[in-house]
Amino acid sequence: MSEKSPKDAAKDLKKKAEKIADKVEDKLEDAIDDAKDAIEELAEKVEDKVEEKAEPVKASGERQFEKLKQIPDLSAITRKVFFGALPGIGGAREATQDPTSAIQVDGVTVDKQNLADYAQATGLRLGNELPPTYFFVLGFPLTMELLSRPDFPYPAMGAVHISNVIEQTRPLTVDETFSVRAYATNVRPHRRGLLVDVITEVTPDGESAPVWKQTSSFLGMGAKFAKNADISVTTRAEDSGKVLPAAELPEFKPNARFRWTRSDVNAYVKASNDHNPIHTSNIGAKLFGFPAVIAHGMLSAASVLAPLEGKLPQALRYSVEFVKPVVIPASVALWTTQQADGSYDIQLRGSSKPEKLHLNGEVAPL
Repeated sequence: MSEKSPKDAAKDLKKKAEKIADKVEDKLEDAIDDAKDAIEELAEKVEDKVEEKAEPVKASGERQFEKLKQIPDLSAITRKVFFGALPGIGGAREATQDPTSAIQVDGVTVDKQNLADYAQATGLRLGNELPPTYFFVLGFPLTMELLSRPDFPYPAMGAVHISNVIEQTRPLTVDETFSVRAYATNVRPHRRGLLVDVITEVTPDGESAPVWKQTSSFLGMGAKFAKNADISVTTRAEDSGKVLPAAELPEFKPNARFRWTRSDVNAYVKASNDHNPIHTSNIGAKLFGFPAVIAHGMLSAASVLAPLEGKLPQALRYSVEFVKPVVIPASVALWTTQQADGSYDIQLRGSSKPEKLHLNGEVAPL
């Protein structure tokens, strides 16, 4: 029996290799097709689940809340927000109607170490009663979850927190258990884009109505209504976003002064878990048009209450407008004025440039 020449043997090996390659290619194509089918099936299930969980407001006006097992992971939401902001990933959004997502978490308790960190970061007292502003931090992951969802009218990265109103009928206490729910509503035009309110409500166990309610107004710079937007939202009046009368520079000396450094901001980052790069990185801040890291608006809103503790009414409305950002390091001055009805006007201004208004606020009895 004659042996094959090396040339013929090479041809045979080549044919066998081609047959094997064809089989592998066929199997890969089958696997890819199976994977595509599985992904499409999974996507359909996710869409069905989202539609099932985030139902629109019922005709009766009753809002349907999706119940979450726990407070969402803010770090994971932040990553999702930044990933969605990448070119070609998130896509453009236009408002067609009010957002329909509404979420709720039951069995919420206060982490006492986190509360201690918050008190240290803001200068507020650590005690049995929670500061009026504390639930902004506890409920902030719910707010960010709503802003990150597709039915929110503009990307979360484009949202500017311009005002905040807290109403509480009594102080909340550290040992209570709460139900926390949030939803977005009232999309309306602003001269620089669109405004949306995110409502957060806190109800202690055993009570039937919210004891603490917050309205956080966010401005989407450059956001606009879609051409097919519902006429019920496009015909809403333009809103300035103001919740208080214009602030005039007081003629007396400030009641207190604050010197804020990166360490102070980092302490609030730890307490709030808000790692937005405008608060943690000079490079990140510059990417968004700020000369350096800026303080959180709600750090300012909490800190200015510290000199008023012990004087505030039990049932109150705390309204703030965020005007100019506080660029770190910063020296700021606080003016508080008590009115005849027991309310307090609050202004946070530049210490050396008092004409620069950072925060305009008011605490009023309910």
